[in-house]
Amino acid sequence: MSVSPFQCQGFRPSIDEHCTHLILGSMPSVASLEAQQYYAHPQNRFWPMMARILEQAAPPADYPERLAMLRRHHIALWDSIAVCERKGSLDADIKNEQGNDFTALLAHYPHIHTICFNGGKSYQCFKKYNKHLLSRPDIHFHQLPSTSPANARWNMEKLTAAWRIPFHS
Repeated sequence: MSVSPFQCQGFRPSIDEHCTHLILGSMPSVASLEAQQYYAHPQNRFWPMMARILEQAAPPADYPERLAMLRRHHIALWDSIAVCERKGSLDADIKNEQGNDFTALLAHYPHIHTICFNGGKSYQCFKKYNKHLLSRPDIHFHQLPSTSPANARWNMEKLTAAWRIPFHS
């Protein structure tokens, strides 16, 4: 008997009118969906890495303060995928995805000039549903290595060096 995939619904964007950078994941992990928090898996390196890059400190323990840290630096969070089917947390298991509406988001938040993709699946899905946006000359796109613990090839130092580029250029 085969087990059917689980339906996953992504989060609303964490964004305000001052944001200039947008970081896109693919779809929140099982741990993130359960916690209703971006990058909630304790071994995901996103929050410690961003704290190092932005404030040379440990990340705030409190989730609203983590989001506030990003917004202080004009950084928004969202995902390339709005809904999908997936058993577990691996991007490779994502099926029947539907992309988020970036045309509407960028029209509503016109100060976004840099979009960073947290991993290959995020970029693949964005490109699949928003290819026309990739040619916009006013937006810079950065494909970055995943901060997921499944991406063991990249240690924290290499991740931080790669991710620092779009935020310090």
